[in-house]
Amino acid sequence: MGVFVFLPLVLPLTALPIARLAEQHLHPRTATRLLTLVGTVLTVCSTLCLALLMVVGTAQLPGNPLPDSWSDPEVRAAVPWDVVAGKAAIGALGAVTVSCTATCLRHGRVRRDARLALAGLPESPVAVLPDDKAYAYALPGTSGRTGKPGRIVVSTGMLDSLSPHERRALIAHERAHLTAHHHRYLLAAQLAARANPLLRPLRTAVDYCAERWADEEAAREVGDRRVTARAVGKAALVSQGTPGPALAGFA
Repeated sequence: MGVFVFLPLVLPLTALPIARLAEQHLHPRTATRLLTLVGTVLTVCSTLCLALLMVVGTAQLPGNPLPDSWSDPEVRAAVPWDVVAGKAAIGALGAVTVSCTATCLRHGRVRRDARLALAGLPESPVAVLPDDKAYAYALPGTSGRTGKPGRIVVSTGMLDSLSPHERRALIAHERAHLTAHHHRYLLAAQLAARANPLLRPLRTAVDYCAERWADEEAAREVGDRRVTARAVGKAALVSQGTPGPALAGFA
């Protein structure tokens, strides 16, 4: 096998050209789904590769509970620099585990804090917060029998900066995020980038394509692409520099 053992670790180098081609030639809905799938598959492959390298490279350590066949010379010979690669894989897997766990915990914490901020407000699909700062985002719902549906959160500062038609377009944009469950794609892409930094171009592309997807859905619902573009552009301008929830699915 030789150096081809390390192929899953370098395959993510293809992320950049794949992302560019998908952004330019595919519908944003298709691009978002395809890039998320590609990122997930590449992440799983690279992580499994690290696990196998760790197993083979550390099979001869004293007290190792792994089967004796893993320490067979023929098995180790299939992995170049097996001892060094095995020890390096331990550190890499540890870093992947810590980074992905921290991302998931942060994701859950921000969602919890965002829901606490809405406590006391009427249970409506659109929650309006009295705040002069301009922001709007989609808050994903919770699963389970007692789960709560997703909600659109918008500040009075944002509403005041838009015309009635632009408000409708903005709400449609955020509703598209909820309906299509964009937070799942974004979280998967973010975890993939955490597990393998070479996949960061895919994460950026998924973010971009998800926004375009929401734009297309909003334009279709409103029936006016110019109004939608103006609403999204104006919202982006007035919200610059304002703090917002750092959660996959918020846009």
